[in-house]
Amino acid sequence: MKIAQINTICGSGSTGNICIGISKALSQEGIENRIFYTSGKSDYPLGVKYASDKYIKLQALKSRIFGNYGFNSKGATKRLIKHLEEFKPDIIQLHNLHSHNVHLGMLFDYIRKNNIKTFWTFHDCWAFTGYCPHYAMTGCDKWKGGCDKCPQRSTYSWFFDKSKWLYESKKKISMGLDLTITGPSNWVVKQAKESFLSEYSAITIRNGIDLNVFKPTESDFREKYGLENKKIVLGVAFSWGKRKGLDVFLELSKRLPNDYQIVLVGTNDGVDKMLPSNIISIHKTANQKELAEIYTASDVFANPTREETFGLVNTESLACGTPVVTFRAGGSPECIDEKCGSVVEIDDIDSLEREIVRICQDKPFTKEACFAKAREFDKSLKFKEYVNLYIGD
Repeated sequence: MKIAQINTICGSGSTGNICIGISKALSQEGIENRIFYTSGKSDYPLGVKYASDKYIKLQALKSRIFGNYGFNSKGATKRLIKHLEEFKPDIIQLHNLHSHNVHLGMLFDYIRKNNIKTFWTFHDCWAFTGYCPHYAMTGCDKWKGGCDKCPQRSTYSWFFDKSKWLYESKKKISMGLDLTITGPSNWVVKQAKESFLSEYSAITIRNGIDLNVFKPTESDFREKYGLENKKIVLGVAFSWGKRKGLDVFLELSKRLPNDYQIVLVGTNDGVDKMLPSNIISIHKTANQKELAEIYTASDVFANPTREETFGLVNTESLACGTPVVTFRAGGSPECIDEKCGSVVEIDDIDSLEREIVRICQDKPFTKEACFAKAREFDKSLKFKEYVNLYIGD
């Protein structure tokens, strides 16, 4: 058996690390495999880069100008198909295809022509919309019947609204495949089953974390920032903005008592300009161990996300023994249970504030309960689920 994975990146970011995790699990079973990608660099020996970064930037520009997001990159797709013809995979595992790394029509025609069994992991909702990977904040449900006059068009196309054409094109090329959909949350799987892809089987395989890294990790974090007597409210994101709830933390900084300290990780100079002096900003941790140290030092992890496919940061926090409070957004609530965290409605800042204070003062959730939930997301178990899916166990 030979298995090919196709993704934007290899070995970095969430999806790139998932690709390598699946690849290593396959190799342990003696299954030959490759990861075909286009962006960034990777020294992973089974990774095959089939386009240059310069080429991908040009395709992104073309997409912005012409509005045909997902239907450029013909040259790269020809090279990808040549690699696939040489490798001759029995199974293709698709991940993110919306970073200008493939021409969807060409790739799916090749898959259909060769009747290759295909699995597609939906890390967001782009596969069944015209343009957008997320639509909750705009309150748009056109994807259920047919995208048109996209409210987020300007984010993806400067001049033309081709959302109707893109939607119909995706729907057409997705027919007649030997396809199984996977998603990291029940939420995104349910969304897929309500789309034009409803004829295909769809199952949930959670994203996994490395429990050898994300675990209780002592450090001098509190001493370093003078927080020995503070209740630390932590937020972690890698693209701070309204979608991830930056405005919520700004509001909480005005409301929480002086013995509470908000710490945000994953910020940048632009975000710093918006932050008040009573929020600690950490641009980037040196490594995952340092991030685990910050999770461990915190009293509560707050995740006021408004659009979320899964919520991996929730599981990382739990693995370090820190309870979570999150908005009821997408798959984020699925990462916790009543023994290790709380869920409040989106934009209900009053309830979020009350839960933060309750968790910090009453300590209703034990570290042991957090650990128990985190063990459900052990990456070795999750990658094994993919392998079992491929071999039919």
